[in-house]
Amino acid sequence: VQLQASGGGLVQTGGSLRLSCSVSERTFSSHVMGWFRQAPGKEREFVAAIRWGGARTYYADSVKGRFTISRDSAKNTLYLQMSSLKPEDTAVYYCAKANSLSYNDREYRGWGQGTLVTVSS
Repeated sequence: VQLQASGGGLVQTGGSLRLSCSVSERTFSSHVMGWFRQAPGKEREFVAAIRWGGARTYYADSVKGRFTISRDSAKNTLYLQMSSLKPEDTAVYYCAKANSLSYNDREYRGWGQGTLVTVSS
């Protein structure tokens, strides 16, 4: 089952966006939900992750302090609140699920089409 990210768009430097990800398949508290991104011509990279059953969060150094990952288990939705956006944040953003915490996208599944975030300078 693919996870579908949404909420991307065009925003100016310094602006904010909130991405959402509908988690349609059954997800256990032990699962880890992650956000990744892929900029043009670059490898897909880890952005943030959260355990579905807990509050502990993990961030890439490049987004720490600017992005916040959260989930609403009642709504089966994962979020990524992005603030103080920079042109280098421009990428297609994906959500995915893993059985345990990993910063490697190979450990995740459910990749959908992603949502494009463009930050203009």
